[in-house]
Amino acid sequence: MSGNDGGGTSTASPEKRPNELLASWFVRSGWSKGELARQVNRRARQLGANHISTDTSRVRRWLDGENPREPIPRILSDLFSERFGVVVSVEDLGLRTTRPAASATGVDLPWTGPQTVALLSEFSRSDLMLARRGFLGSSLALSAGPSLIEPMQRWLVPTPSAPQAHPAADPSSGRGRGRLSKPELDLLETTTVMFRQWDAQCGGGLRRKAVVGQLHEVTDLLQEPQPEATTRRLFKVAAELAELAGWMSYDVGLQPTAQKYFVLALHAAKEAGDRPLGSYILSSMSRQMIHLGRPDDALELIHLAQYGSRDCAGPRTQSMLYAMEARAYANMGQPGRCKRAVRMAEDTFAEAVEWDEPDPGWISFFTEAELYGENSHSFRDLAYVAGRSPTYASLAEPLMQRAVELFARDSVEHQRSYALNLIGMATVHLLQREPEQGAALATDAIRAARKVRSERLNTRIRKTVDTAARDFGDLAAVVDLTERLATELSETAEAV
Repeated sequence: MSGNDGGGTSTASPEKRPNELLASWFVRSGWSKGELARQVNRRARQLGANHISTDTSRVRRWLDGENPREPIPRILSDLFSERFGVVVSVEDLGLRTTRPAASATGVDLPWTGPQTVALLSEFSRSDLMLARRGFLGSSLALSAGPSLIEPMQRWLVPTPSAPQAHPAADPSSGRGRGRLSKPELDLLETTTVMFRQWDAQCGGGLRRKAVVGQLHEVTDLLQEPQPEATTRRLFKVAAELAELAGWMSYDVGLQPTAQKYFVLALHAAKEAGDRPLGSYILSSMSRQMIHLGRPDDALELIHLAQYGSRDCAGPRTQSMLYAMEARAYANMGQPGRCKRAVRMAEDTFAEAVEWDEPDPGWISFFTEAELYGENSHSFRDLAYVAGRSPTYASLAEPLMQRAVELFARDSVEHQRSYALNLIGMATVHLLQREPEQGAALATDAIRAARKVRSERLNTRIRKTVDTAARDFGDLAAVVDLTERLATELSETAEAV
């Protein structure tokens, strides 16, 4: 049977039976067949698979037992995972898929400098080439549980040798000290800072390709003759760019791609000998696991980050790690440990005020506003885990309010964080059965979201509006909110 839903022909067994697993997730989602088709097409456009054009009849065939070709199974997995806040695998949906090769998807990579450079170069090149034409995400799979945690633990295992200069960099070779001067290295580092600022202002969808392109250029430099000190600095730049590429991929919904970049960033940080940077990368991986409904994995990653940076990272970094630990405990439903981590984050952040050494640029985002925002989200998450507890919602409210106030002072530079905390505050009011306040804040978040390319933010807004409509659908303010969402937050394809 031919089709135009996944880049080729759909397959069906001679004894085709209804796909009960897919039907179960579909019914629970509350989507119509037309809505699911629209979501699939939108996600395909975001990922460059423009040949996909799904309709209601195609969705009906999937439910009847037809197996779509890639990348449809992966798109469905991502959509249902986001809808329910947990990892919903292709197998959970009752869809068969060819198991991707370990070399393309595995996170258990060799901890060596040359192979790290080669993998970074290959992956960034593939991303640049296939993002428009071939849907890179279809060749990747998320790792979780022991298959993710155990390889990451090797981050702290000493390697046989530190990064060395290429032999041709020896002065006696006639190649001098390498072709990069100190001003050129400084410019590379400044450019990375600029990319990070753009991400905060505009979201991950606007500049992601530029970051990936810059990363690929740096890997080219790492394959050229360089002195050892230059090599270390280049590995550090590569680690920061790979982390940022991962973060932007996460922000626009490319979860397997994001994880691959995070893993490669950690390898580069190890080659740079920068353990605080490695701990920051692990915190980004932890945040992704929380987003995917894997708080146990998130906690393991944060504890690994804390262990690896306990004697070398400044108080601002340690405070951020405690805040992420609190988020993991909240999502695990452990209020005592969550509250302790929140206190540790606050106490350690207070030490940062007296810290007389400069912080690395990658932790500059963790301001007082970010601390309030993270801790308020921990209590908000606790409220949901505890069955919409008004007690935990009341703990979240003053912290969230303070975060919104602080981000509002500099909303241009931190537009996404401002919008995320606005919608977070809206969810808190909904938990407290205050729908008018929630609707007003969600409306403000929609306005702010229009200035940002962030599918993560848009998804969070849609979920909050869905909750408001489900619980308070007859209220005029909520009716207006749902109409505003449909007209103002258009679901256009992200520029990934």
